[in-house]
Amino acid sequence: MALKVEVLSLSGDTIRFLLQGCDVAFANALRRTMIAEVPCMTIDDIFIFDNSSVMPDEVLAHRVGLVPLVTDLDSYVLPEKCECKSDLGCSLCRVVLTLDVEADTETRVVYSGDLVSEDPKVVPASPDIPLVKLAPGQAVRFEAYARLGLGKVHAKWQPVSMCVYQHVAEISVDEKRCTLCGKCVEACPRRVLAVEDGKLRVVDLYACTLCGACAEACPVEPPAIIQRMKDDLFLFTVESTGCLPPERIVSEAAKVLMEKLDEFSGKIRRGETDEEIEVFEAEEEVSRRLYSVGAGDFEEDEEEENE
Repeated sequence: MALKVEVLSLSGDTIRFLLQGCDVAFANALRRTMIAEVPCMTIDDIFIFDNSSVMPDEVLAHRVGLVPLVTDLDSYVLPEKCECKSDLGCSLCRVVLTLDVEADTETRVVYSGDLVSEDPKVVPASPDIPLVKLAPGQAVRFEAYARLGLGKVHAKWQPVSMCVYQHVAEISVDEKRCTLCGKCVEACPRRVLAVEDGKLRVVDLYACTLCGACAEACPVEPPAIIQRMKDDLFLFTVESTGCLPPERIVSEAAKVLMEKLDEFSGKIRRGETDEEIEVFEAEEEVSRRLYSVGAGDFEEDEEEENE
């Protein structure tokens, strides 16, 4: 059976669609690909020139790195695929963002919207993310480098804030045995059922989670309502962080899966399904003590102790 996709809704950063004609393994592979292997852009390096706020540099860098950026996949490439091979990147694999904010006489909150990007197409997905609060006289100045990356490397490169799928239910009602008591309607936590025009009807099938509460509440034995799970039909809900449109995330994930399948089928044709495991030696871990600035060299300390 061929794969079929039906979009149920697309609003803002969220898409809901049906995927039919596959098993759980493929549905989960698509979900994992959307989370871990669809590239998006975020800040990876930051050079702080001035930070007189109460927030340490490391915490500030962490907060800035988690700000989702609107991504232009058509204009930039992954750093490992760029020909520049530079640690700081080039115009094809990185975007420079700067921040220069100082609080004068009043307390000021620095937001993601204060970041200035050299590319107007790569900006924070939301300008209202608070980064740090400055007291009068305090300032924050830094230069940041944003790059494409994958969620399997770091969670900050995950393009989705939610990516889930569920089995779609199949609900049948034996009208001859149903007493229309309404107990199943009251027991359903998702309001899937309703009594309309003297019949028990399914009003929102995709809200059903197959919890079985309706069948348990039915006074008839065996229950007049039966829930079944469709093995080849899945309901996906994908919510973007704002870096990419949700429909683009789904299509890019499908491309990644197709590329992997093509590569795998090529290996099968060439007989390269077996890979040799190379023997390697693990480096011996050297034990070290805690070190802080001004503590001196370890070797000198050991010599003093021996004396």
